[in-house]
Amino acid sequence: MSRLFIILIGAILATFALVYFNRDSGMTLGMNNDEFVQVMSLVLLLAAVGVRAIGGGNLGETAKNLSIWTIIALVFVAGYQYRFELQDVASRVTLGLVPSRPQPSINAAGNRVLVIEKSASGHFEVDSAVNAADVKFMIDTGASSIVLTLQDAQKAGVDASALSYSVPVSTANGMSMAAPVRLDEIVIGDIIRHNLPALVAPEGKLDQSLLGMDYINTLSGFSVAKDQLSLQD
Repeated sequence: MSRLFIILIGAILATFALVYFNRDSGMTLGMNNDEFVQVMSLVLLLAAVGVRAIGGGNLGETAKNLSIWTIIALVFVAGYQYRFELQDVASRVTLGLVPSRPQPSINAAGNRVLVIEKSASGHFEVDSAVNAADVKFMIDTGASSIVLTLQDAQKAGVDASALSYSVPVSTANGMSMAAPVRLDEIVIGDIIRHNLPALVAPEGKLDQSLLGMDYINTLSGFSVAKDQLSLQD
């Protein structure tokens, strides 16, 4: 029984893997994915019952095993049918645990967006990759530019010795001068932007890198509802 359980669980995982890798085409082995999952569920259930019947055993034991594998098959089908709802629950849990990690979602118009939860500080913060370096931005619609701290700029490969602080900017610490640069790439979730203008603040003049309107204006949609901010590519 334990060997059969391992084999059938492996078959279930293999079925999920096939459907996942064929999600874009919607077809697996000549069937649409929904039909494939239903057929595989029936095949696995019949296989479990058949192997048990061939192996012998009393009627009560066979009925017990049939009930167990029926439940497993139903859970398997239900998990697939409600996969989007389960993904949404997982995304909501992740948003609560890691607010700065953007989560994919669907807006009212049916468009895919990235959702960011307001952090404990009361601001919207988002994890990103700037020139492949990890940078956490605070999204600031009151800022016209993308502004990096000197530390984040250096992580992103900016040569600090070549910076020219020639652009006046207003920060939480008062007026300052910032250095113009261009960033090869900013990646937030599955949204990728290339060759963006940015500024670098002098050391100690900015507490956190800011994602301003120069980035937001590249999006096709941007909205705030309650404690969630949505970015649409």
